[in-house]
Amino acid sequence: MSDHPAPVDVLPHRAPFLFLDGVSLVEPGIAAEGWWQLTGDEYFFAGHFPGRPTLPGVLMCEAIAQLGAYVVLLDEAMAGKLALFGGLDKARFRRQVVPGERLDLRIDVGRLSARAGRATGRASVDGEKACEAELMFVLVDA
Repeated sequence: MSDHPAPVDVLPHRAPFLFLDGVSLVEPGIAAEGWWQLTGDEYFFAGHFPGRPTLPGVLMCEAIAQLGAYVVLLDEAMAGKLALFGGLDKARFRRQVVPGERLDLRIDVGRLSARAGRATGRASVDGEKACEAELMFVLVDA
């Protein structure tokens, strides 16, 4: 059980597009760790790929970005803001992620202003890197 606010209480995302189940560590505006438990019931597995369900890489990036939005929006200076994707650089996918696996996420905010920011993130399964990327985001009024 986590002492941190539930993702649904911080993020505007809702099912079926909420890819962050919990947060285990957070330093508002600085860094966070969290996870997404894949059950196999997620809608995209039926078509990606039939007979060999695999988590789409872009959804790994989205899960990292959602953790990034979480850590940024917990910063009191960002009250009333919405974090939007501004860009994605150096995305690399290192392993397949399949139903039943837990995707562990980490985000480190590098630069943050009232209007935008940059962060680096990674996703892993059982300590094995699955994805890493640099993210850019913009902050707008919610």
